[in-house]
Amino acid sequence: MKAIVYSTPGDSSVLSLVNRDVPEPVAGEVRVRLAVSGVNPTDCKARASVGRPLVADEVTPNQDGAGTVDAVGDGVDGLTVGDRVWIFLAAHERPTGTAAEYAVIPAARAVRLADDASFELGASLGVPAMTAHRALTVHEFGPSRLSPGALDGRTVLVQGGAGAVGHAAIQLAVWAGATVIATVSSDEKETLARAAGAHHVLRYPDAALADGIREIAPNGVEHIVEVAIAQNAGLDVEVAANHASIAYYADNGGDRFTAAVRESFAKNVRWQGLLLYTVGDDALGAAAEDVSAAVADGALPVGEEAGLPLTWFPLADTAAAHDAVEAGATGKVLVRIDAS
Repeated sequence: MKAIVYSTPGDSSVLSLVNRDVPEPVAGEVRVRLAVSGVNPTDCKARASVGRPLVADEVTPNQDGAGTVDAVGDGVDGLTVGDRVWIFLAAHERPTGTAAEYAVIPAARAVRLADDASFELGASLGVPAMTAHRALTVHEFGPSRLSPGALDGRTVLVQGGAGAVGHAAIQLAVWAGATVIATVSSDEKETLARAAGAHHVLRYPDAALADGIREIAPNGVEHIVEVAIAQNAGLDVEVAANHASIAYYADNGGDRFTAAVRESFAKNVRWQGLLLYTVGDDALGAAAEDVSAAVADGALPVGEEAGLPLTWFPLADTAAAHDAVEAGATGKVLVRIDAS
């Protein structure tokens, strides 16, 4: 099989295309014939992690993907050969990422994909959709699961609504019944956030941004999905409702943040950091189930018309796909894989 590998951390030049034997699954694993691999910023950061030991002498990158199960190890229930699946955390503490024609992964990280859902949709879930799910389910008074109606009566603020996580957060919040306010930085991104389903889209930077949010939500917003906590912590507290959750998943704009102590505790604000790698199996399982239900309901479409443009690369150009992500490509970067 063809696979992309690296043996030392570094920039995208460490990635190379090689031929390797098709791997065999052991107990608790499945082998997936990949159709599409999704690239996320976390994949680039993992590849570039100088000073951090690799999990194996040779690593295949990329956490997310989609394809068809073609072999099943002992003890696996719920998946059979021929099942279409989407994959998450394929390369977490393993060398078996999705930038290859085949990947062997723990069965728990392969989730059945609805028959009418495309592989590009499946490969666009994983890190973005599961992060968004977690961000929307950490409020003090719930919900801990998402479904239609779960967020009825709530207002969700998605900071950076045109990114992959922001896009998924908009779609999941709308599916669950929330009123969604998204912030973006350009006309192009406003168009994308509205296509994703945001009810209100506001521009930043803007000294009157807090006023605009309060005009829409005079009692404050209950859930904040935050990509740039270092820049936005003060604004978030200002527009937060009593008992609001502020879920931050990235360090865009800086690695430290400060916020008004009294205003934060007076509103009983919950600051919630989140990282899929350490969030735990229960949260991952809940996210996988709820995201799959949203996919089955047609609530998570991708493509420019749905607010998430797709940029494609062939497997041999995975390095260029990583470069595109690191350069801030709008939408989702995907690698097309043609298994022989």
